[in-house]
Amino acid sequence: MEAQGEVKRASAPARPRHHRLLRALAWGGGALSLIAIGAVGALLASHYLEGSVPLPRATTLAPSQPEPSLASAPTAAEVILSPEAIARAGIKTAKVEAVDAQTTIQLPGTVTADAYREVKVVPVVGGIVKKVQVELGTTVKSGAPLATLFSAELAEAQTKYLAMQAMLAADHQKLHRTRQLVEIGAVSHQEFEEVTAVHASHATDVEAARQRLLLLGLSRAQVESLKNPSQVVVDVIVPAPIAGVVTSRAVNLGQVVSTGQELFTVTDLSQVWVIGDLYEQDFQTVRVGSDAVMTTHAYPDLMLHGRVSYIDPRVAPQTRTAKIRVEVPNPKGQLRLGMYVTVAFTTHGGEHTVVVPRAAVQPLGERQVIFLLDPDEEGKFVARTVQVGPARGEWTTIRSGAEPGETVVTEGSFLLRAEMLRNAPAN
Repeated sequence: MEAQGEVKRASAPARPRHHRLLRALAWGGGALSLIAIGAVGALLASHYLEGSVPLPRATTLAPSQPEPSLASAPTAAEVILSPEAIARAGIKTAKVEAVDAQTTIQLPGTVTADAYREVKVVPVVGGIVKKVQVELGTTVKSGAPLATLFSAELAEAQTKYLAMQAMLAADHQKLHRTRQLVEIGAVSHQEFEEVTAVHASHATDVEAARQRLLLLGLSRAQVESLKNPSQVVVDVIVPAPIAGVVTSRAVNLGQVVSTGQELFTVTDLSQVWVIGDLYEQDFQTVRVGSDAVMTTHAYPDLMLHGRVSYIDPRVAPQTRTAKIRVEVPNPKGQLRLGMYVTVAFTTHGGEHTVVVPRAAVQPLGERQVIFLLDPDEEGKFVARTVQVGPARGEWTTIRSGAEPGETVVTEGSFLLRAEMLRNAPAN
């Protein structure tokens, strides 16, 4: 068996030498390929790190050009416009002025009704409310009907007046007959005097009844025409005592009201009071008769002028203030009852301060600028940063940045500001 196996192995054909060489080269080539790939990768990586070959990067959109910033605008800039552009912009100028220095005292105030122009409306006779002609806030004229009452008291007063008239007419006839009897001696003078006294008493009663009807709301023509019971009226008109606005209403349809009961309040708001608290250190500055200027957040551009009419002689111990009352004309009704206002009192000093019109100052970021007209070059405007102080009516105080006599742009300064920002370099 062993010999047979050896014969079989011996009989297998021997592989040629070049086959073995090719297999060895194949194995060796694979290893060389891996080595070569690794060497190439290392070489590329070294180039990337050294920067000789640019690294790939993600594609990004180019940022848009930034808008000119208010903070980046130059401190001093020039704007040059043609005469046509100046005309189209409606640019107007004014001189920088130096005025007397002022000290301003400001205090908060509240709008109230002028107590001397506020009237409580009460009926002169009781009754049942039959009609209400006005609502809260209605503007009425003097004598306009506010409400109508059904009054049994008025009807009773008219009936009594008719009865008095009838008695007076009878007494008049009796007096006439008695006078005739006295002339013929049929009646004594004493009886005539007694009839005369009764007649005078009844005449007085008739006049009193007539006056009561006038007080109850009937006109003189109605009283004079009242001749018989069919003419008795039962409706009482409650009129407006003054022209003004209905600021209170305490009556409704069907309500029973009595004489003297408050039904309405009519207030004349053409003049109002502003009540504030004045500190004691300001007593020497603000006096009765001092002028005051009122401003309010409701109307930022509105300034109303008033006059101090009263300062309370008592000082509150907690706040060390005294109540002050300012009378303010209010013809257009812009000040409403209960509104908060700022009251300013201005006193003049011996020093001078620089002022420009309020429209001349324009905000530029955190700065304030004005535009001055260049006297040496036509159409050239120079922006200059200024430090502003408190407002003085239509003027703004300039602490630094402007000199009296310089020409500053008022109307159209906003357009110059926009033009300067448009030409400002972007960040």
